[in-house]
Amino acid sequence: MHRSRHFSSRMKQRGIPNALAELALAHGRPEQDKYILDRREVDRRLDEINYERSLLLKARDKGGVTVIAESDTLVTVYNCNR
Repeated sequence: MHRSRHFSSRMKQRGIPNALAELALAHGRPEQDKYILDRREVDRRLDEINYERSLLLKARDKGGVTVIAESDTLVTVYNCNR
């Protein structure tokens, strides 16, 4: 997927590494144009995925990560602080 300039700057501003955004895209719950990797989803995935455990724990510390994509472009990314 193509990353917009906005997406890249928001990743830097919010301290979300590239690998964490990719994890949200791969394992996040899709809702329309969002991929949500919230704490509940992280806890569920921790039992299934051992090789990405440290990354999942980082996502849980942030409260989760949401990536918004439109067609083939990543638009923005933010922490889930619900």
